[in-house]
Amino acid sequence: MSRSVRRRQPVARHGQLRTPSATAQLLKLIGVALAVVLVSGIGVAGYILGGFTRTINANAVELEGGKELPPDIGAYPGGFDILLTGVDTCEPKYAHLFGERCTGEDSQSTLNDVNLLVHVSAEPRRITAVSFPRDLMVPIPECADSSGTTAPAMSRQPLNIAYEHGGEDGGLNCVAKTITGLTGEDIEFAAKVTFGGVIEITDAIGGVDVCLANPIKDRYTGLDMAAGTHTIQGIQALQFLRTRHGVGDGSDLGRIGNQQQYMSSLARKMISGEVLGNVPVMLRLADTGLNNLEASTSLADPMKIVQIALAVKSVPFEDIVFVQYPTLEDPSNPNKVIPDTESATVLWDAIKANKQLQITHQNTENDGVVLQGEEPPAGGTATEGEQPPTDSATPTPPASGDVAQLPDTIKGNSAAVQTCSNGNVRR
Repeated sequence: MSRSVRRRQPVARHGQLRTPSATAQLLKLIGVALAVVLVSGIGVAGYILGGFTRTINANAVELEGGKELPPDIGAYPGGFDILLTGVDTCEPKYAHLFGERCTGEDSQSTLNDVNLLVHVSAEPRRITAVSFPRDLMVPIPECADSSGTTAPAMSRQPLNIAYEHGGEDGGLNCVAKTITGLTGEDIEFAAKVTFGGVIEITDAIGGVDVCLANPIKDRYTGLDMAAGTHTIQGIQALQFLRTRHGVGDGSDLGRIGNQQQYMSSLARKMISGEVLGNVPVMLRLADTGLNNLEASTSLADPMKIVQIALAVKSVPFEDIVFVQYPTLEDPSNPNKVIPDTESATVLWDAIKANKQLQITHQNTENDGVVLQGEEPPAGGTATEGEQPPTDSATPTPPASGDVAQLPDTIKGNSAAVQTCSNGNVRR
């Protein structure tokens, strides 16, 4: 039996971003498992990891068409891929923070507003996190839930309807199938998280440092931040990640710069040992986020999580790269985008060849971020709050010279390069 698909134009979300929540959830699990195994006794490790298994397995999802995985992650040819999906849904605990989004007629919908594909290469290990815009127009495949109810394939829809298209418990699988169809990448692992993760997890790790080249004031999210450096926590962290009217050109593409700055800062904090090396912090993370996680069955294995942790723990910052999937304006709708397949081919070829990725795109006033230490855009000021540091990080070039220069149509940065949000409120 096939269920009908309700055709509708998704209501504007004003940036209900979940990517950092998803990233923090996965890094939390990886970090806790690693810390427990390396620091705790075998008995304690077994007890805690057993708890992880019970919690994750309760909501684990089988990825359709998933290949049988080797027991040792080091044996994966070409590395492996992890899909992190953040869904826009109204949890009772946090619904009051989002006004009409969680009180209107569309409050029961669940959209995958954040979609991040993390590729971990074979040796030498490199990490590439590719962000896919929610308004990217792509084919959505036929998707089924566990009851056998099937939603038919659609040739051209926004990416962020894929989760809801998958039905009651087929959403994560449907997003994975959609991303695989777009990229050709096999996805070995996947996880989905909900609204509360950003607030609780950012608090649990003591906040994440961000930098503003110009002030941000956004009435849609309630964010009001002066230029300078800030350690954001709680609702402010969520506002920072949701805002699109307050950065760049006010578009969904512009705010991805905020998302990537946050993730880059989070990666530096996690891998530096401030979080991964601190067992009490990791245990707090475990306590705050597990109920928000829906994982693939391939990820619902504590030993696999440990293997992933061991694979990524020593990756240098310059080899952790965040990029935005390249797009072109949709000729039939200026509010949507379509894949830039030519640039995307260059990106995936470089990833498959395990090249160190070099970003050549030069940020403009319309982009969401500028390099730390750059002058604010013309007409801007940076006089409020603590001033951004004047030195910008420069990654160390690889000794081998094994570098792929990406087309300037691909935006992004490495974790070795610190950036500042390019707020569009000049005051």
